Amino acid sequence: MPPVKVKGHAKPKNTKKVILRLLEYMGKYKALWPFVFLCVVISSGAGILGSYMIKPALNEYIIPLIGNENPDFTGFIKMLIVIAGVFLVGAFSTWINSRIMLYISSNLLCKIRTDLFHKIETLPVKYYDAHPHGEIMSRFTNDTDTLRDMFSQTVPQLMSQGITILGVFVMMIVLSPLLTAVVVVTITLMLLLAAKIGKKSADAFRENQKSIGTLNGYIEELIEGQKVVKVFNHEEQAIQDFENLNQMVQKAGTRANSYANVLGPMMGNLSHIQYALVAICGAFLVISGRIDLGTIAAFLQYTRSFSQPVSMISQLFNSILNALAGAERIFEAIDQIPEIDEGRISLVNAYKTGDKLVQSFATTGTWAWKNPVDNSLKELRGEVVFDHVTFGYKENKTILHDINIHAKPGQKIALVGTTGSGKTTVINLLTRFYDVNPQNGFITYDGHKLNEIQKNDLRHSLGMVLQDTHLFTGTIEDNIRYGNPEASFYQIEQAAKLANADYFIQHLENGYKTMITGDGASLSQGQRQLLAIARAAVANPPVLILDEATSSIDTRTEKLIQDGMDKLMKGRTVFVIAHRLSTIRNADEILVLDHGRIIERGNHESLLAQNGFYHRLCAGK
Repeated sequence: MPPVKVKGHAKPKNTKKVILRLLEYMGKYKALWPFVFLCVVISSGAGILGSYMIKPALNEYIIPLIGNENPDFTGFIKMLIVIAGVFLVGAFSTWINSRIMLYISSNLLCKIRTDLFHKIETLPVKYYDAHPHGEIMSRFTNDTDTLRDMFSQTVPQLMSQGITILGVFVMMIVLSPLLTAVVVVTITLMLLLAAKIGKKSADAFRENQKSIGTLNGYIEELIEGQKVVKVFNHEEQAIQDFENLNQMVQKAGTRANSYANVLGPMMGNLSHIQYALVAICGAFLVISGRIDLGTIAAFLQYTRSFSQPVSMISQLFNSILNALAGAERIFEAIDQIPEIDEGRISLVNAYKTGDKLVQSFATTGTWAWKNPVDNSLKELRGEVVFDHVTFGYKENKTILHDINIHAKPGQKIALVGTTGSGKTTVINLLTRFYDVNPQNGFITYDGHKLNEIQKNDLRHSLGMVLQDTHLFTGTIEDNIRYGNPEASFYQIEQAAKLANADYFIQHLENGYKTMITGDGASLSQGQRQLLAIARAAVANPPVLILDEATSSIDTRTEKLIQDGMDKLMKGRTVFVIAHRLSTIRNADEILVLDHGRIIERGNHESLLAQNGFYHRLCAGK
């Protein structure tokens, strides 16, 4: 597996839009924000008031008591009690604020994850084909983690420090406008420098997030394909590829965190220089008698209280930029165009009264297509027609060329051909995982064009058994019931017997209640395939699609289930993709595909008699 190259991630097209989007989520808890703001004001105000009280403490108590033989500390103690009370109120407000923000951030992230998952579930299959699973997972993990940090920590701190800066600035002007001017000039220089570094930090964090997503995708692929890695002795190459990707992450992370780590100490040292300048200027003012000692002491404390929030805000920018990079990726997925469904015709239960179909709201075993224009019902028969269909996943690369198929109700249509001949693409079009351009032919289902049928109803009428079986965490019973959530245990058991899965299930320790984890890692590939067949059987679909359904089943098991499969296929239209030609000998029509074209068609005997491509496939030539 070649190493994946990581390119620098582009800047957001509209950073303002991302911020407004986050504010929109935050606005859902607007009833709580006034309490948050009030707590922040009280907490910040307590700190500001505490610093100001240094002035009266020095001027009215400490300095007058110096050299006094019998000092009276009563007033000073009362003042200390007042200061302690102020700080206790501030601490309590900070605790209340943190609890409210914890509630808001937890619920807000829950909402974002829900929106993201809902959108992911509505996206077409081509989105998953174009995006590695690890990259998608990274949006649920790394990117949401950065948002959690921002909402639970950065936003409260930003509000608190902003109010502190405003309050301290007002008090500094009140104490000494001249010294305030010195502070403003030095702070401006610090902010200009921070902005320059912050711009570079933003690019670095976006690249870092992108490289982490790529690495996660590679790790997921390697874990899923570990057996392939080991059987081909590819461990060393896998390690080398991982190290290359890991080094890219290390370089991107180092670059991003270098800016973050430089900014904090730099701002801290500059704030020390600023403090020294203010102290020197203040000393001259005290000596000249233009300001008292208590005022300069309080002002110096405000200088520290002013520069520290400014330095902290500059550091918070790193967290904000990191979170915005993650939010951009999340919103990019949320803003993807969902699977388009312009279909109007729905699938309903029905029953016959004479020759007339009547809609039923109970399960009847008879299905009908309902046209909403006139509410007419047409029985689902399973007739599928491909009419001069030409298709390509990309505009400049055609996969299928002028495909014509007519599957009559109850017929078994087999698709055979070499790898890449277009067999699976035919199924992708029938299930509407991809859509045919109307200018390149069309597909009809019981006379209705495929895009006129609602996608959910179309797929509800189809049962599929894929070559790559996927089982979910849960019991065997739950995995079979996935094909029909309303199925009773009796129906599940009958479906398992039909697929010949009941025998091995009964021999498991907990039978149908046996838990499956790790995509059924404790089961053999053949057993997993049998469960997939049982899942399709319990759905009882009018049209059945078998994509290499028996590819992972040994010859003995294949013979045992063939009768059951014949019963399952009886009365249904069936599309079978198979390399094992023994499974399609009894097909009503066999279509031989080569490079996206149907080059031969007919039943097994007639195709053998042609002595062509199909004959060579059967002969293994």
